Amino acid sequence: MKILVSADMEGATGVTWPADVLPGTPQWERCRALFTSDVNAAALGFYDGGADEVLVNEAHWTMRNLLLERMDERVQMLTGRHKSLSMVEGIQHDDVDGVAFVGYHTGAGAEGVLAHTYLANSITGVWLNGVRASEGLLNAHVAAEYGVPVILVTGDDLTCEDAAGYAPSARKVAVKDHVSRYAAVCRTPARTAADIRAAAAEATSLAVRSTPVTAGSFTVEVEFDAAHLAAAATVVPGVAPSGERRVAYTSATMYEGIRTFKAVTTIVSAAVEEQYG
Repeated sequence: MKILVSADMEGATGVTWPADVLPGTPQWERCRALFTSDVNAAALGFYDGGADEVLVNEAHWTMRNLLLERMDERVQMLTGRHKSLSMVEGIQHDDVDGVAFVGYHTGAGAEGVLAHTYLANSITGVWLNGVRASEGLLNAHVAAEYGVPVILVTGDDLTCEDAAGYAPSARKVAVKDHVSRYAAVCRTPARTAADIRAAAAEATSLAVRSTPVTAGSFTVEVEFDAAHLAAAATVVPGVAPSGERRVAYTSATMYEGIRTFKAVTTIVSAAVEEQYG
């Protein structure tokens, strides 16, 4: 049994504001250890439940945040940027039996601690076939195309509620309760590690590959906080204006859909000015 862990940071234990997740800041250095604790706890739980392999794919910012030296020696970690499927890289090789979303968060425009979708502020909303989409929802559709179930989700309480929509059978662990976008009631790392490990052990029973979901198509609509960003996004082939500060595109598969979304966010990031956005 092989489990893929897609590890994001905004939903980690103790993380509540931008400096906690911004590489290079003192708070980021501190929170790296908390993030690593969550991910390692998930891995230990999967091993407890009978997994043979755990591959951790770093999914936050530079994708160089976790402390490998603090991981269980059996873990393998995929670190660094520019990966074909970004947050769920590795799922496409037909050897993954289940995927865990550890440290996840709610989507742009929604309530939740550090809520966003790919870009921290420039994107104000994403919809997949008319449904407001978090990163979890987008990635779950990619996983489904490879027959891989989402078996564990960790983050704040609203992230767990969001996950109930796209992975109802998955085990969920709330490591903190949302108060505002930059505040939460947090559990201690000792408690969250125990909770995550227990949930992961239970979740291994859900790691059963199924028939890949091939039904399409997928229409993604993205709203930005400035008109020039929407215009910049239309440089990507197939992406067209769909409203004020909005663009949309349709893909036959979510493999294509998530790669186009990655292209859109890359182009838009380059068009953001420091002061005015």
